[in-house]
Amino acid sequence: MNKENKMRGIKIEKITLNIGTGGPGEPLEKALKLLNKISNMKPVETKAKKRIPGWGIRPGLSIGAKVTIRGKKAEDLLKKLLEAKGNKLSPKNFDKTGNLSFGISEYLDIPTIEYDMNIGIIGLEVAVTLMRPGYRIKLRSIKKRKIPLKHQITKQDAMEFMKKKFNLSIGEESWLQAIIKKYSNNWKINQLS
Repeated sequence: MNKENKMRGIKIEKITLNIGTGGPGEPLEKALKLLNKISNMKPVETKAKKRIPGWGIRPGLSIGAKVTIRGKKAEDLLKKLLEAKGNKLSPKNFDKTGNLSFGISEYLDIPTIEYDMNIGIIGLEVAVTLMRPGYRIKLRSIKKRKIPLKHQITKQDAMEFMKKKFNLSIGEESWLQAIIKKYSNNWKINQLS
């Protein structure tokens, strides 16, 4: 009997959607509306921690918006967000600890999201944090420990998990190449007719 170890199973801990606006005002309000529209959750403003005089940034200034989604809702949303990328990612989207992140240039690419004239066209960043059972030992307050190397999620583990769970293709063809191929075929057809 070849049973799989339950402690080696990988699951999604959280998904963080982020939009950087560079400062407060109308772009920040639009970002907050968009994140609320995508996730149906209340987003929070992100504040600057450092002072950068050349950019006009000071500590405490609102420079972006983010929302964190967990549980079943996170999995459902990730499926839609990956569809916006054509279910294709590059190995460069994965880090060495197995987490992944990617950007969506226009929220209109996400299925089920309609264009809103009040928001305009905005892109967003998606960060997916993966975990295994037992990762709580690095977060607890008493007897906090590091995750042993053999239990950590590697880049390869994360890529295999995403291929299996979300039917994601990695590295075969970048999402940009797929879009170019899609529209170049349409252009050739229109040119012939």
